[in-house]
Formats: sequence, structure tokens, C-alpha cells
Amino acid sequence: MNRTSSRRYDVDMTTGSITRHLILFALPLLAGNVFQQLYNMVDTWVVGNYVSNEAFSAVGSVAPIVNMLIGFFMGLSSGAGVVISQYYGAQRYDKVSQAVHTAVLVTLIVGVAFTGIGLALAPILLRFMNTPPEVMPESTAYLSIYFSGIMGLLIYNMGAAILRAVGDSRRPFHFLIVSAGLNTVLDLFFVLRLHMGVRGVALATIIAQGVSALLVLFVLLRYDSCIRLKPRKLAIHVDLLQRILKVGLPAALQMAVTAFSNIFVTGYIYHFGADCMSGWTAYTKIDQIMFLPMQSLALSATTFVGQNLGAGNGPRAHSGTRRALLLSLAMTAVLMVPVMVFAPQLTAFFNAKAEVVSYGTLMLRWISPLYLLCCINQVYSGALRGAGDSRAPMVFMLSSFVVFRQIYLFVMSHYISNTVLPIIMSYPAGWLLCSAMTLLYYRHVASKRQSLKL
Repeated sequence: MNRTSSRRYDVDMTTGSITRHLILFALPLLAGNVFQQLYNMVDTWVVGNYVSNEAFSAVGSVAPIVNMLIGFFMGLSSGAGVVISQYYGAQRYDKVSQAVHTAVLVTLIVGVAFTGIGLALAPILLRFMNTPPEVMPESTAYLSIYFSGIMGLLIYNMGAAILRAVGDSRRPFHFLIVSAGLNTVLDLFFVLRLHMGVRGVALATIIAQGVSALLVLFVLLRYDSCIRLKPRKLAIHVDLLQRILKVGLPAALQMAVTAFSNIFVTGYIYHFGADCMSGWTAYTKIDQIMFLPMQSLALSATTFVGQNLGAGNGPRAHSGTRRALLLSLAMTAVLMVPVMVFAPQLTAFFNAKAEVVSYGTLMLRWISPLYLLCCINQVYSGALRGAGDSRAPMVFMLSSFVVFRQIYLFVMSHYISNTVLPIIMSYPAGWLLCSAMTLLYYRHVASKRQSLKL
């Protein structure tokens, strides 16, 4: 299969300008991630302004649970993306095709499992999080509907990972524009016209996610390249599944366990009352936007490193990683300034209650400058995964974001100061530790990672 047959979308990153490849890949990915965040952000805005404070808190409270299962699958899809990008860089198109069909079949199996697991565990996890009784009914309703339609989200994310592995980050972005716009329209229709409350925003989300899944499947079924999906070829190739799991499973466990640990953090914050909980909900929506530039460039680094190591060009892969970091730091620095200046207005956009705005402003202004620390661990972890090493990032992130953070929270709340600010600073403290370990490890192995055998 000749990759030039779909040159309009596929991108060979093994030649040409490094900076140009990173930027052109990251920009549609960044814009697409912004639209993806609009799913939950629009939900939060609608319930915060047109339903109730309890509904607003409910939508925010479910995020750690959703992120736990979704994070696990995102790790698996990253493993598929790395394997595909490496074989694509090495021009092993037969292996690319086998990896695509293995990944899609695994997605369908995991989707069925996640639907059942999510529905079964949601009430238990909400109680575990110390969710306030007045919020529990709305949170349970949202999660029940969300997990009933989770298959659409999984199919879209795996399909997008496949497209991005061969350098096509534009069409996943186009699909997210469509689905985010649909989500917004349905949110307003279900809530303002049909008065469905939290159930309405959850239903709008799963419908929009289903549409994005159909769009990505349509493209894969018609793609004139080695990643074309042919239903009769769906099969699990054990050797490729092992490679996908070798890269994806550590990333999956890291993302899932980190999200699970956030349930504990949320539990600490809930002790300060419903207004603090709502302030935290508003902060998390801005937090998700702050992470987007660095995450987009980290994914750029993953694909860039995967293709170039697949082609045996280690020095070029290393240069791409350094440039991705510089771009990430610059974009994050530019973004954090308006967030700090307009923190009260940003919080009030979601919930204008004075106490909520006060909490949200405090969180945004203290944490925003420290996002620069995250650029280091995100980009270098992405580069390591592109090289097929996802175990080290997993160890570093679990050590920092789970073990260290839980020790920090326990010691801080029991022996030093059980107030809001020291509690929320557990996040940047973990970022600092993770970045230091990741950077040291990357520098240690970078000189040795000159080629990759497939």
C-alpha cells in the first residue's frame, strides 16, 4: 500500500521541518481538544445557569469517575497509536493494517465491558467520594445515562488515535466541531425546552459522542490507505495486541489510577462545603483548558518520535521532543496570564454566586503559574511513549500523582493546615516531583534510544 495515495491527510514526519510538523499536527489537535472539552463545559454552564446549584455540583462531581474509566481506555488507544505510527514510519503497511483491525475489535469488546462496569460502580464510587446527599440523585442520573452511551466515545477516541498515528489530525478535529455544536444545541433544547435538567445534558452528550463515532468510522471504512477498516478483517492479532498492551496498558493504568486518586482529593475538598465544591467544579473546567496546549504537543511528540524511531532516526526524534517542550512552555505561559487576570469572571461564567466565585478565583490564581511544570512531564512522557516506553511515565506519574499526593494530603490536613489553599496545592506539588523524575530519566535514556527494532 502506497501512503501517497492519501497524501492529503497522511503526514510523513520523518523528513521536512520539525517545527512545522509539530505545529501543523498540534493545531487541529488542540482545536479538537477544545471542542471535546466543550462537551462537559457546556453541560456545566447550562445546569449552572438554568437548573440549580445542586445540578451544577452534580455535573462537576462525576468528572473523576468518568475520567477514571475513560482515562484507562485513552491509555490503551495511545498504545495502538504508538504501534501504528512506528510501523507506518518503518513502511510496514501490512502490520499497520493488522494493528488497526486488532485495535477496533478490542474497542468494541472494551466498550461493552465499560458500559456494565460504569453502571454498576457509579453509585458506589459516588458514596466513596462523600458526595453530598442533596447532589447524589442528580449525579447518579447523569452517570447512568452517560455510561449507557459510552461506546460512542470509545470508538471515536480509538478511531482518532488511528488517524493521528499516520499524521492525520485534521479530520478528528472536524468531527469534534460537528459533535460539539450538536451537543450545545441539544443541551439547550433538552434543558430549556423539555426541562430535563441533568438527564438532558447527559443525553445530549451521548448523542453527540455517537455522531462523532459514526463519522470516524465512515472515514476509516473509506480511507484509501493502509489504515482502511474492512469489517471482514476484524481479528485480534496476538503479536500486535501484545505490542499495543505493552505500550498502552501502563499508560491506561496510570491514567485510571491517577483519576481514581482524584476521587480522594475531591473528597478532601468536599469537606469545605457545597460552595467550595462548586468553586472547584468551575476551576476544573478552566484547568482542562490549561492542559490542552501541552497535551496536544505531547501527542505531537508521541507521533513524531514514533515515526522517526520507526525510521531509525533517533537524533531527529530527540530534536522534535525539545522543540515540542519549548512550544508547550510558550503557549502555556501566554494562556495563563488572562486566566489569572480574569479569574473572577471565568468562575462567574459557570456560577455567579459570590462564595463560589471567591473559591474559584483563589484556585485559579494560585495554581495557574505552576502549569509550566506540567509541560515538562507531559511532553517528555509523550516522547517516551512514542519510543515504546510507557512503563517509566506510568511509574513516575503514579508515584507523584497518587502516592506522594495522598501522603501530602494526609499530612497537610491532619498535622499542618486543613484549609483550602494547602489542600489544592497538592496538585502542583505532584507536578514538580513528576517533572523532575521524568526529565532526569529522559536525559538518561535519550542518548541510548537511537533506533527501534520492529
